[in-house]
Amino acid sequence: MDIWFNPVRELDALLRAVAPAAGFGDEPFDPEIRPADPRFGDFQANGVLARAKALKKNPRALATALVENITAGGALDGAFVAVEIAGPGFINFRLTPAFLDAWLARYADADAFSAGAAALYAGRRVVIDYPSPNTAKQMHVGHLRPMVIGEAIARLLQFCGADLIRDNHIGDWGTNFGVLIWAIKNLHTGGTGAAGTLTLEALEDLYKRGSAATKADPAALDAARAELVKLQTGDPENLALWERIVATSNSAFQEMYDLLGVHPDVTLGESFYRDKVGRVYEELLRDGLAEESDGALVVWHDEHPRFSRNAEPSQPFIVRKKDGGSNYAGTDLATLLYRVEHYHADECVYVTDGRQQDHFQQLFLTAEKWFRAEKRPLPVLRHVWFGTILGEDGRAIKTKSGDPVRLKTLLDEAVERAAALTAEKNPDLPAAEREHVARTVGIAAVRYADLSQNRTLDYTFSWKKLLAFDGNTAPYLLYAVARIRSIFRKAGEQGAGSGEQEGSAGEEGQRDKGKGQKAATGGAADADSLPAPCSPSALETPAELALARKLVAFPAALAQACEELRPHHLCAYLFDLAGAYSTFNNADKVLVDDAPVRARRLRLCDRTATALTIGLRLLGIEPLERM
Repeated sequence: MDIWFNPVRELDALLRAVAPAAGFGDEPFDPEIRPADPRFGDFQANGVLARAKALKKNPRALATALVENITAGGALDGAFVAVEIAGPGFINFRLTPAFLDAWLARYADADAFSAGAAALYAGRRVVIDYPSPNTAKQMHVGHLRPMVIGEAIARLLQFCGADLIRDNHIGDWGTNFGVLIWAIKNLHTGGTGAAGTLTLEALEDLYKRGSAATKADPAALDAARAELVKLQTGDPENLALWERIVATSNSAFQEMYDLLGVHPDVTLGESFYRDKVGRVYEELLRDGLAEESDGALVVWHDEHPRFSRNAEPSQPFIVRKKDGGSNYAGTDLATLLYRVEHYHADECVYVTDGRQQDHFQQLFLTAEKWFRAEKRPLPVLRHVWFGTILGEDGRAIKTKSGDPVRLKTLLDEAVERAAALTAEKNPDLPAAEREHVARTVGIAAVRYADLSQNRTLDYTFSWKKLLAFDGNTAPYLLYAVARIRSIFRKAGEQGAGSGEQEGSAGEEGQRDKGKGQKAATGGAADADSLPAPCSPSALETPAELALARKLVAFPAALAQACEELRPHHLCAYLFDLAGAYSTFNNADKVLVDDAPVRARRLRLCDRTATALTIGLRLLGIEPLERM
């Protein structure tokens, strides 16, 4: 039997495969494999009882037949997994110490984990749409979530084998530009010639003033609409102003992208699709999916209770406005078509806030009907939506004046607070290193506080909680990695994550030589390559075995986070792993004189650092050598 990358997935596949021969009938069988009570095993298959009831068979006898089929011919090697039937028909599986030792030897670095995880998305082209801000507006705290959630999901998908394209679909076209251009021409004291010097703050202020003016004065509103028409028909002056607005916005956005490690592959805004929406309208009309309604072009979904023409209030999917202009619906349909025809996307992932759920439900329903009518393959469409960041008063987080908190202001404050903590906890750090630690910890703390929450829930922002060195926080996990790396420094080995190795340790040391690229993706100095005269001995103590079992659960956590596109599953695992390591470190001294014991415990330290480092980097957080 091969060493399993993900025991849960392998056991599930094995039980499903042998079920027909064990008398489970022709219907697909779900083994319902779950983590077990540690007293009885590592995993438990619970699905036999439901199938026995449906077949009117004795559940224990059915479970016995299943076990006999999976053990016959060596399909389940008892040297790796012990299996037993419990109660009326539960099947318990326990990973043996031999399995754990072999697994630790096999999964030593990020390359090994990525090779195992690649089966999840291998051969799939995925386009992920994030962070997609609107131009001419400063980024505020609400922009944090699409950036950190989108980036974490992108890294997870890529690590798990996806051929990924990050598409930053910015909002750079639409009605608001008529108002903004009018405001620049009429309210900006420097006139249009000074537009190139406008900051994003000034653009945002001008838009607010222009919006108020056009609401109060019908003549101003008409003039703003005329400016929009001029822009959309290619007026050179308005196009030049628009280009300056977009350039100013993108420059300011890039500063935030750099701070948060967001690197789009392409940035194709709504303006890119302005000459592509006509095809969408033509096809929707030809296919009988769209109709004129009060001058607009709309799509109804009468099979849906909220999107039918009889719903109260009515909520049609408006793909073209009354004035003939394009909108989000038309542009998003054109974007989807482009991603299919140009990128050959197998899957499209959209990362937005939860207020856009109705829009994406209608978009996906329309796309399904449209692609079917045109006989085009439809990619998998997934809306990754998220809740709101709340202040401690339970309301959307804002400044004292009631304005949204600027994202740059929030991140700067996080770094300042982390700097104060760093100076307090480790005043002997050199100034440059202290600054690096503060920046890493501060931004990581804000990022992790967001990612550790179930994304579809609102969460309360608390400086005290997110910067704490205990609990499920970035500082706690960063400290856990730094603590492990200090053990390797004390052992006289190359620093954790250096990518350099020394000496050998028998067969395993020779096998692992040359893995110098390990640091590129995560891990500590390779404990199998310690300059010791022997290989690690077999796992023995309860704390060692418990930590090894927790490490074996890493692939399952990766798979769950990737399949559900919910990074908090990975965060929960990393927190549990750090806790299991702390228990092990307190129970079993690592740097003992007994060389084989020392080697096996250093290997556990190394594999823990590897898993924590991979996990943190997938979340967009870079571990530290020391704190």
